[in-house]
Amino acid sequence: MSFGKSSGPPASAKQVQYLLALIQKQGHADFRDARHPLGLTQRQAAGKFSIGEASALIDTLVNGESVNGEPSDAPPAPSRLDDQRVEIVRGLPAEVMADELARRGWDVSPPD
Repeated sequence: MSFGKSSGPPASAKQVQYLLALIQKQGHADFRDARHPLGLTQRQAAGKFSIGEASALIDTLVNGESVNGEPSDAPPAPSRLDDQRVEIVRGLPAEVMADELARRGWDVSPPD
C-alpha cells in the first residue's frame, strides 16, 4: 500500500458525516481534534476513510468500546464552549449566581 493511501474503496459521504457526528458527540470539534485521542492517522484526520475503516470506527463508537486504550465513555475534552462558560461564570456577581442556584433548588449560604 502506498503512503497515505487507504486500503479499499472510500467511505461514502453519508458514512463520514455520521462518523463526524459521533466524534462531535464525544466532545471533539472535528477529525483533527479527535486524531490523537482516537488514534486516527493523518489521512483519517483529514476526513478520508475507507469503507472498512469508517465502519469499524463507527461500530466502536456506537458500542462504547475503547479506542486506543481510552474508554469512549470518558468525559469529553473541554471545548471552547466550556471555556466560554467558565469565563461567564467567573464574571457573575456572587448574589446573581446564588439566586440562580437557589431558583434551581440548591441550598445556598454565604461562606464563613
